[in-house]
Amino acid sequence: MSDFPFSKRTDWSLQNNPLSLALEKLHNQGTHILDLTESNPTRCGFVYPRLWLEAFTNQNNLTYTPEAKGIGLARRAIADYYQRKRITISSDKIILTSSTSEGYSFLLKLLTNPGDHVLVPKPSYPLFQFLLELHDVESDYYPLVYNGAWSIDRQAFRSLMTVQTKAVILVNPNNPTGSYVNADDMAFLNEQCLKNHMAIISDEVFFDYQLNTHINPYSLCLNNEVLTFVLSGISKILGLPQMKLSWIAVNGPNTIVDTAMQRLEIIADTYLSVNAPVQNALASWLMEESLVQKQILDKVNQNISTLHQHNLKPLAVDGGWYAVIHKPFIKSEESFVLSLLEQEQVLVHPGFFLILIKKDTWF
Repeated sequence: MSDFPFSKRTDWSLQNNPLSLALEKLHNQGTHILDLTESNPTRCGFVYPRLWLEAFTNQNNLTYTPEAKGIGLARRAIADYYQRKRITISSDKIILTSSTSEGYSFLLKLLTNPGDHVLVPKPSYPLFQFLLELHDVESDYYPLVYNGAWSIDRQAFRSLMTVQTKAVILVNPNNPTGSYVNADDMAFLNEQCLKNHMAIISDEVFFDYQLNTHINPYSLCLNNEVLTFVLSGISKILGLPQMKLSWIAVNGPNTIVDTAMQRLEIIADTYLSVNAPVQNALASWLMEESLVQKQILDKVNQNISTLHQHNLKPLAVDGGWYAVIHKPFIKSEESFVLSLLEQEQVLVHPGFFLILIKKDTWF
């Protein structure tokens, strides 16, 4: 153990958890594992257009164009991508980042001071805890409750707000619940944010993967009522997490948006993190998004069908790549997933990895 004075914000437990240790042991023994947690699209057998690689021969890749918001061609391609979905957003209100994690980082720099407060949905990404801690930002988790469909627990949400609350994070559709924000919850969020001078950060990386064709998902790119930031990127849209291009789309009252864009541009200019080849390739890639998205949607629908065939009926799921499965309590979550891995060689995540609502279930 080192006595070097590292920062308190990185003082995490660095020991492997029992599930990781058991998995490592089986891998070392050469045991084949059925990994139901796999979310890397490049390892799921999808076929990518070979022509996509030809975009890297673009002569413009040899020219450095340090535009803080990103190359105009790429930002216009993103605006066109949204326009094809009947969502109008100006390319001038888009800032490119290397990842959605970096996008969150930019927004936390823009919206919060050390000690400020952000509201995060639960269940949701474990990632949020690390991002917030790295920016010295406090957080609380507002519950999503299930009653045939997922919705925000409004009483709990109100009770968690403080004068230091600067933003609320929304995942649309949520991971892992697969629930898009509904109209009533959207009205509630706008009301609370207007009243308390909070911004909305909407993570919409899974937005294109609609599974329930009977609903009309709402993108917060259309939300003009309060300062709103929409995060997305090609990690999910094109199944290309290795290409490292995401974006922030900014919306809301014009005067606030203009100020936010000026400040964000300086933040982005400080990093200039997005590489030229992927920016130059983006327009041609986005025109063929359906070639990969159809494969992913087919696979997700097939997986959900398999769950039903084995009487593992998921809770209502409207979009995304994941399904939430309810199982009555038998033993502790950790004991259950460990026995499933060690006895059946099947890897699942215990529910508490995703900040669960109830302790007597696993998802």
